[in-house]
Amino acid sequence: MTIAFTVNGSVRNVDVPETTSLLEALRNHLGLMGTRYGCGLEQCGACMVLVDGQPVFACTRETGTVAGRSVTTIEGLGTPDSLHPLQRAFLDEQAGQCGYCLSGIIVSAKALLDRNPKPSRADIVAALDRHLCRCGAHQRIIRAVERAAPLIEKGAA
Repeated sequence: MTIAFTVNGSVRNVDVPETTSLLEALRNHLGLMGTRYGCGLEQCGACMVLVDGQPVFACTRETGTVAGRSVTTIEGLGTPDSLHPLQRAFLDEQAGQCGYCLSGIIVSAKALLDRNPKPSRADIVAALDRHLCRCGAHQRIIRAVERAAPLIEKGAA
């Protein structure tokens, strides 16, 4: 079955059964490798993407459920030449070590800042609670979101 949806601003078609995970469609059929497979059980957040601006786990989300909708992956936030303020802040704060979890964390942080441009530290912690980072960079991750918030509020994103 051909499923059409918007990915990072472009309408894309994938020919997969509608029960195929969104993660598989993104990685294996559209070549978007930034969204990661972690646990496959909605317990780590490495696969997080935005569907119509809301963070969702791509590992368990069926592709058929996003037909006609808008999906944003980490690749849709910035480019190597023009980083999104969150991506820049994560680099500046050295918020990642291995980086495996970061695409999902950054996508969730974007959703938070889109709905709450002045989050408290507690807001940030709550928004990122569904994410696991085994490197222990949690404090730097929180600082990176705090650093990016004023830039996003000013319209840099």
